[in-house]
Amino acid sequence: MRPFLDAIDERVLVCDGAMGTMLYARGVFINRSFDALNLTQPDLVAEVHADYVRAGADVIETNTFGANRIKLGSFGQADKLHAINAQGARIARHAARDQAYVAGAIGPLGIRIEPWGKTGRDEAAEWFREQVQALLDGGVDLFVLETFRDLSEIGAALAAVRSLCDLPVVAQMTTERDGNSLDGTPPERFGPELVRLGADLVGVNCSVGPAPMLETIERLAAVTDARLSAQPNAGQPRDVEGRNIYLCSPDYMASYARRFTMQGVRLVGGCCGTTPEHIRQIRAAVRGTTPASRAAAVLVPPIEPAGGTPVARPHKSRLANALARDSFVVAVELVPPRGHRCDETIERARRLKIHGVDVVHILDGQPGSGRLSALSLAVLVEQQAGIETVLHYSCRDRNLLGMQSDLLGAHAMGLRNVVLVTGAPGQVGGYPDATAVFDVDSIGLTNVVARLNQGLDIGGQAIGQPTAYHIGVEVNPTSLNLDHELRRFAWKVEAGAEYAVTTPVVDVAAFEAFLKRIEGSRVPVIATVWPFESARHAEFVANEMPEVRVPDALLARMRRADGPQAEAAEGVAIAREIAAALRPMVQGIQLAASAGGALDGVLGVLQALA
Repeated sequence: MRPFLDAIDERVLVCDGAMGTMLYARGVFINRSFDALNLTQPDLVAEVHADYVRAGADVIETNTFGANRIKLGSFGQADKLHAINAQGARIARHAARDQAYVAGAIGPLGIRIEPWGKTGRDEAAEWFREQVQALLDGGVDLFVLETFRDLSEIGAALAAVRSLCDLPVVAQMTTERDGNSLDGTPPERFGPELVRLGADLVGVNCSVGPAPMLETIERLAAVTDARLSAQPNAGQPRDVEGRNIYLCSPDYMASYARRFTMQGVRLVGGCCGTTPEHIRQIRAAVRGTTPASRAAAVLVPPIEPAGGTPVARPHKSRLANALARDSFVVAVELVPPRGHRCDETIERARRLKIHGVDVVHILDGQPGSGRLSALSLAVLVEQQAGIETVLHYSCRDRNLLGMQSDLLGAHAMGLRNVVLVTGAPGQVGGYPDATAVFDVDSIGLTNVVARLNQGLDIGGQAIGQPTAYHIGVEVNPTSLNLDHELRRFAWKVEAGAEYAVTTPVVDVAAFEAFLKRIEGSRVPVIATVWPFESARHAEFVANEMPEVRVPDALLARMRRADGPQAEAAEGVAIAREIAAALRPMVQGIQLAASAGGALDGVLGVLQALA
């Protein structure tokens, strides 16, 4: 066969359709690793390839979309990575013979990489590299990088291919109906960038049907002279008696294939829901078609922040101004109430303001059912109690775009101080079967907010006037793995953190040692002090909160107290001593109110800070 790029410059080539759809139709359930079928049921995979070759596909993709170390690891198959990929290439080669090109299919890792996740781009490239090498060993003719939502991740995959070979590469992002990637990157940005990174063809696949994909292709054609590719789904899936059914007919898909080629698409195929019959009719529609000539693309300049320069830290909020001037601040935590009535919580905020508290910290992600959101309560407290708030915002159970929308909305309603946390996994209050979902962690979210403060969203598009968030993060000075905690803290500061709030500090000596360790990445630190409510509470903290270190001497003091009132008084006394000892070391103290919301202990500790 002729070299792939020579062939595609002469005529439009047809890629195959869905592999997963066909395997599912043959009885393979979605809870199995489709990629591992290359080893366990190779004949079944070969049948699908053969069906697409008989339908007229010029290019067939290996059954290796998810055959990377991370995704295979979730099935306990990571040790078979090389065998799965190499065998996938051999199965496709046998089916293709001399009638079709074999493309090594590579999809996303299934995790977030920097700047949104903790996995480095170099580390991601190394994981892609081992998949690329295995596919090369199996004998592929080209690579198809597909269904990527993150430009940084597909860049790592491209770098992996280019480090090992010069075979042609088709690089495809997946987009929403508006044409932007699932992370919000517009085609005007990802198209030219993929060319710059070394892709031979750039395009889009999956997520949407042919009509919205055509609009995205038109936008790509306007900004890059590169060869284009398009592999739409067979429309949007519909739930029919518990099964997702794709309803776009082969005729309909074929009519759009012709429209794609009129925009300069040289490789056209299908993604989810497409079958050999779809490919057969697409082949008939584009047979003998010469790639359309295109007008010269207009190069798009890099997107720059718009709407003014970033807001200087002292002007972001009263808290930011105080910490910038090295003034000592006092904060108190408040927990959102159950239900929607928050009169009592707002009244507590008013009392705290009267007693000289600078800000109240509204906690997010508290266990228990039916609690008011922290964001809503923070807005109401600022509006009705007249005291500045810190919004404690958790990544748990929120996706990246949702968090971005939340924070843009919070800023529009006047909130300026945030403490960004990953959030705790595990059971959720009265819902023991609930599970936590994490799209990014606190480091990734810090990068998001820092970018908003520069006037850019996560997709690199200008948002107009930059936000003015005062970015805080959480740090645990007595972590069981302090080296890991310190590394993460340094990354948070590098990402844009401007101050830190600690988890409860009980061991003053350990905290002092912690401060010496962070001198190189020092930002203002607000230390949290949590008055023990009782001896039982102190025992709970010591034994069931392993990340909080409680000295034996303090436990002994709580045990010696005689009766509930004496225990509560001793807890306040201990907290006052800790707060007084910490004050010279930090830029602020945050007091944790009791779970029931009583302020007696907090007000007692405040006297030590007056």
